[in-house]
Amino acid sequence: MQKSKSCRTALGLATTLLLSMAIPAFSQTTSTAPRDSSSGDDVSVLKQQIAEQQKQIQALQATMKAMLERLDETAGKAQPVSSKAEPASPQVPNVGQVASVTPVIPTSARSKDALNAVPASASSPSALAAAPPQGAETPNAIHFKGINITPIGFMAAETVWRDHALSADVNTPFNSVPMPGSSQYQMSEFNASGRQSRFGSLFEGKLDSAKIGGYYEADFLSAGTTSNDNQSNSYTLRQRQFWGKFALDSGWTFTGGQMWGLVTETKQGADNRSEALPMTIDAQYTIGFSWARQYGLRIAKKFNDNFWAAFAIEEAQFSPITQSGGNANWLAGQFGSSGGLYSPIANYSFDRTPDFVGKLIVQPKWGHFELFGVLDTLRDRVFPCATTASTGTCGGVTGPSAATAFNDSRTGGGIGANGRVSVINKHVDIGAHVFAGDGIGRYGTGGLPVATLRPDGTLAPLRNLQTLGTLEFHGKKLDVYSNLGAEFSARASYFNTVTSKPAGYGNPLFRNDGCTTETVPGSAVSTPTGVGGAGGFVPGSLANCTANTRDLIEATVGFWYRFYKGPKGTVQWGPQYSYVVRNTWSGVNSAGTSSFSPQGTENMFFTSLRYYLP
Repeated sequence: MQKSKSCRTALGLATTLLLSMAIPAFSQTTSTAPRDSSSGDDVSVLKQQIAEQQKQIQALQATMKAMLERLDETAGKAQPVSSKAEPASPQVPNVGQVASVTPVIPTSARSKDALNAVPASASSPSALAAAPPQGAETPNAIHFKGINITPIGFMAAETVWRDHALSADVNTPFNSVPMPGSSQYQMSEFNASGRQSRFGSLFEGKLDSAKIGGYYEADFLSAGTTSNDNQSNSYTLRQRQFWGKFALDSGWTFTGGQMWGLVTETKQGADNRSEALPMTIDAQYTIGFSWARQYGLRIAKKFNDNFWAAFAIEEAQFSPITQSGGNANWLAGQFGSSGGLYSPIANYSFDRTPDFVGKLIVQPKWGHFELFGVLDTLRDRVFPCATTASTGTCGGVTGPSAATAFNDSRTGGGIGANGRVSVINKHVDIGAHVFAGDGIGRYGTGGLPVATLRPDGTLAPLRNLQTLGTLEFHGKKLDVYSNLGAEFSARASYFNTVTSKPAGYGNPLFRNDGCTTETVPGSAVSTPTGVGGAGGFVPGSLANCTANTRDLIEATVGFWYRFYKGPKGTVQWGPQYSYVVRNTWSGVNSAGTSSFSPQGTENMFFTSLRYYLP
């Protein structure tokens, strides 16, 4: 139809041109007639010439009209106009907005392939959405050499108040909630930050039978060696996501780079940028949420509108390792090498293989369900002769030595499930998550340990459970959310015959009777970045307080209110309240006659004011 209109315009211009040519010709003809008005024959000739010229003009107009009618008839047969309206594309938030604002199953999902028809201008959190034809520029995107570049991001002004100091920004180190005897437990803290502000871009292109592109996203929740809050509050840029994607029309998708791990729940198939993230202000999210953001190479296959399968090879890491009462006879990693571009104050494990993650997804019209599994490996090097007495012999060598050293490898992993449904006209989302296994603690937001060490130096993966329930209400201007999550780490108890002391993790013979008694903090100490502690003391050290975490529990409630959402962007504000309980494994007093299970608690209140790009 558009082509017909263009042709009509061209023919109209041609008609005008011919008429403009005819009129001067007519004027020229009449100008050659004799000027003598007294001659009756001359007047008759002039009238005849005018009549003939008028007939020519009318004939020309009739010819043009017939041509336009035939063109309309031909165009109508070639491109019939459908009386049915195109299905609406699912409306989704820009990246950086809370992904859970989107209903679990968009309304348009009932139409075949509707979810694959999201225009690039929608900035969908689903996988690289169908890009416009090359050469077309979308309203919210920049067209550059055949691809569309969509800017994304938000600016944030956020605060956090905690009744027990953690020396933390808007991300909470949950496994560091202090015990009642800690000095920081007696002090509250208030911190304000703009570091969660985020920016990035989505890149999209269309080939004959595939969509290609990539995505970049960054914030400032990273600290360099000179970062501080003293005056300039300068912090370093952090890579959150940086990946590329190749999506075939046949349903196969290949994605590689820094991305959310496949363990993380999604809302649309196995698509990147459809992650079902908690709606929290806390940048560490909420207890019970299983996730990773790391290198991954992901292959996914969409079989139909209701079923997907995906497999990923991802970065491995089996830190943290927690050991009490053991021997210093093992090596699992070391501080990063500056020359290798790793942080010199962070520990990196010597990984033997990557992590392997598989996932099956079923998505009926009324919900989204996932079943996934993880396989990981743990390894350290053990030195049996490291504990040999100076006068003793081990492996034919006198005294401590590396004789008979060997590598010890263990296999860990677990299985998990996610379920999410929308009810009450898709205004309410109900979600449930569970993930259990051995050596999977790093996938939990609480930061519980992956493993401990036996007295002989071999690794002992710790059994871990992560579970989360969510309830969300989504309105036109108001979103309300609540989360209840828990993470659990099992005991692994041993007895060290070299030192005649209990060892492992959560050993019931560990001393816990000092966890409620405040002691004078330790003296300032040297760290890789300078002198630690303020006022000459390092807080947090307690005598006779092992306090291995048994479980972490968090209840959260909050809301987001949008003052404006339109073509100029989105302005929203929200508060969040969280209550965290850190329960520890029971221990004993000095006499070994009483049991102590100390508990740490944390009340937290957050606020956030954000402006999102349109």
